[in-house]
Amino acid sequence: TSLCVIHRAKSQTFYTKEDVTEDAELAKAIMSRQFHPSAIGPETWEGYIFSDQEIRIKESTDLYGAVLWPSAMVLCHFLETNQDKYNLAHKNVIELGAGTGLVTIVSSLLGAKVTSTDLPDVLGNLQYNVTRNTEGRCKYIPLVMELIWGQNVAERFPRATHRFDYILAADVVYAHPYLNELMETFDYLCQDGTQILWAMRFRLDPENSFVDRFQQRFHLEELYNLPSLSIKLYRAWRKDSKDQTEAA
Repeated sequence: TSLCVIHRAKSQTFYTKEDVTEDAELAKAIMSRQFHPSAIGPETWEGYIFSDQEIRIKESTDLYGAVLWPSAMVLCHFLETNQDKYNLAHKNVIELGAGTGLVTIVSSLLGAKVTSTDLPDVLGNLQYNVTRNTEGRCKYIPLVMELIWGQNVAERFPRATHRFDYILAADVVYAHPYLNELMETFDYLCQDGTQILWAMRFRLDPENSFVDRFQQRFHLEELYNLPSLSIKLYRAWRKDSKDQTEAA
């Protein structure tokens, strides 16, 4: 998958015609993964095609975290189309803020051992979506767990027994009051050799300031830049990591 490149001059960002075309084509490819029910049924759901599988996601519109945002589709598209560099098969993966579960489901279909986490009031809908879309399809059954950022993380995920190859996150950074707790959670879970793949939509200043603070602790590489969707996808790893090799 080609990457959309930004050109910078004198601290200004500008886009060539090729950049805009590339952004539009990649955004179109990502959004084409979604389909809608052909008929209205008793249950409202959104459909997605990843890993040659039809995935049906039930949203819960009364819960902010139970609505699927485009950042999840961006991350899923990247994972599926870049398996040569980021092969999830048999890898230990944790998703933060899993929401409706699409990233967890796609990662599981790609062969990962996934721990899917979110707040208590989201878990029912998350578990429902994960079960209905992975049962009988995946080598490893995803584990759905409660995780409140910054609270009892070490007790829930002792480093001696919980080592993750990848931390996945889609749209976890927005104007909420728990950005410090999110940072601490990233910091705790990211050990030597752990890679973070993180898609975020830029809306307001908190997103920009979080990225600045994030870079004080982590190396940050931009993998996708999609101005048309206001979404960027990053790869990150610890600055003090003993293993800073590129993805195999």
